[in-house]
Amino acid sequence: MPSTTGFTTLISVTQLHALQLGGQPLMVFDCSCDLMKPEVGAQQYADKHIPGALHADLNTALSAKGDRAVTGAVSGGRHPLPPREVFALWLGSVGFTPDMQAVVYDRQGTNYCGRLWWMLKWLGHAHVAVLNGGWQAWEAAGGEAETGIASPISGSNYPLAHALSALAAIETVASQLGSRAQTIIDARGAPRFRGEMEPIDPIAGHIPGALNRPFADNIGADGFFKPADTLRAEFLTLLGDRDPASVVHHCGSGVSAVPNVLAMEIAGLGTTALFAGSWSEWCSDPSRPVAQG
Repeated sequence: MPSTTGFTTLISVTQLHALQLGGQPLMVFDCSCDLMKPEVGAQQYADKHIPGALHADLNTALSAKGDRAVTGAVSGGRHPLPPREVFALWLGSVGFTPDMQAVVYDRQGTNYCGRLWWMLKWLGHAHVAVLNGGWQAWEAAGGEAETGIASPISGSNYPLAHALSALAAIETVASQLGSRAQTIIDARGAPRFRGEMEPIDPIAGHIPGALNRPFADNIGADGFFKPADTLRAEFLTLLGDRDPASVVHHCGSGVSAVPNVLAMEIAGLGTTALFAGSWSEWCSDPSRPVAQG
């Protein structure tokens, strides 16, 4: 949905084409990824991508590397957020500037590109949008494909601004557990949420009191985000008498929760918080409570 000067939630293939032809400052990022096989995302990008798009790797560009005490990571878990200053350095290194419209996409149903959408908002960059339908929509519309690895333009310094996305620290989540001031929405699949299986983390289950909204529920059978009024109705049904402003989203490691953040914004329900450490950070301390069922 465009603002008066740019796109801030979703952008269509047609709208992206128009931006490309219009010559306004624009940078496209391919965020394709496979959690179990980290090399796959880069290979998918190299095989074919939107012309001029750069690859934003979840593990190297969008997560802190190494020990949290050393890196100064802002969250824990399997994909800890790097400090804002470190992320800004990466943006500058690829030539991204504040006047640019950012467009992000992946091949995995917006599972990964939402991370970059959220992080750019976190740095104060309003004009970032997810390509609705992702790579599949681009390809279906006859969009051109480029192979190989695109070279970044000359580097720059990316300045920090007031954050436009909300981050909930684990201490806050824990201190408000059970409070009406906090409504936790878990974006993992229902079997993981119920604790029937856990393929990655050491403990199965969910944060007590959490509601379950698998991130894929935001996408229709056509591969596009559901209409805003449908998303709004679904979230309000899930929340019941809970205030949308109280929502804190999480998933396994703070990545696939973002489609829920984005969907609530598309639905006109405001900016809601992300618990970036998510279940992988929560269950790392056995003293924290766990619910199943």
